[in-house]
Amino acid sequence: MDQEVGEQMGDQVKQIDVAGDVPKAKKCTVIGGSGFLGQYMVEELLARGYAVNVFDIRQGFDNPQVQFFLGDLCSQQDLSPALKGVSTVFHCASPPPFSDNKELFYRVNYIGTKNVIETCKEAGVQKLILTSSASVIFEGVDIRNGTEDLPYATTPIDYYTETKILQEKAVLSANDPESNFLTVAIRPHGIFGPRDPQLVPILIEAARNGKMKFVIGNGENLVDFTFVENVVHGHILAAEHLAQDAALCGKAFHITNDEPIPFWTFLSRILTGLNYEAPKYHIPYWVAYYLALLLSLLVTLLSPILQLRPTFTPMRVALAGTFHYYSCERAKKAMGYQPLVTLDEAMERTVQSFRHLCRVE
Repeated sequence: MDQEVGEQMGDQVKQIDVAGDVPKAKKCTVIGGSGFLGQYMVEELLARGYAVNVFDIRQGFDNPQVQFFLGDLCSQQDLSPALKGVSTVFHCASPPPFSDNKELFYRVNYIGTKNVIETCKEAGVQKLILTSSASVIFEGVDIRNGTEDLPYATTPIDYYTETKILQEKAVLSANDPESNFLTVAIRPHGIFGPRDPQLVPILIEAARNGKMKFVIGNGENLVDFTFVENVVHGHILAAEHLAQDAALCGKAFHITNDEPIPFWTFLSRILTGLNYEAPKYHIPYWVAYYLALLLSLLVTLLSPILQLRPTFTPMRVALAGTFHYYSCERAKKAMGYQPLVTLDEAMERTVQSFRHLCRVE
């Protein structure tokens, strides 16, 4: 999750060596392993006996069991050393979705991923598991128990999602059993958990600024939120079940907690758990949507004069006010997926981990 424009690194690649004698089948590389999801991935892979390389633009943690390679995702020269001798690559590098840097989205999510594919092939990697997103089929209207057979969004909700669609298409089309290069895409939705750098901190910041008073719509719209450890579990299951005759090859799979919850109930439980007031005033969905649309148009008109970046956007209104939850049946049948951590336990562990953000009376 921490791949940035590679020029920041210059031309040097930093490598930290770790000795180990592990069969190739148990050697893997986590691209984006310094990020939120990536660190959980690394920890679980180590716990399961894998030898782990991390490739990222920065070293986000210290672990003597991990071999770190630092560089630019778009550079084959930088990436190649991290993929030598490994059988499996987990690609979960991505810029934060709420950034407005379109060049970065395109460069990392699409150009960088094409480089990952080509470098994997040259290095003899056998399996590539992509962290995609369920948003690739979301267009801002209700999705109830959506399956992977739904088409890609023709009008994606934002440019980040547009580049994730390009990314997923590139990875799945690269699946080639004849040359022993197998790919799969995991589509989580609403990842959260302890150490989360986005969802909970952004929510608490909004509450502190008095921006969490309104519920958009009637508050009954169901949404998937997925505990980070369950997302990791889905990725590793996919890697371990990926074989030339498997039903996983070249396919996408939704991975969620399989417990859709009203969007505003989820947010309210996080807020009240940290001693903040839950939203209590209602604003009709279409009123909120058109207000956000009008604000976006005004910002576009004024942007040559003022540097404005609205947080109240049509995309965020759609995410907050519509149904969007997804079926995990394909993952259950193909790889035996079941969430390891229930939503109640996941929320409790998450709230406890953010006690330092608790409001003091």
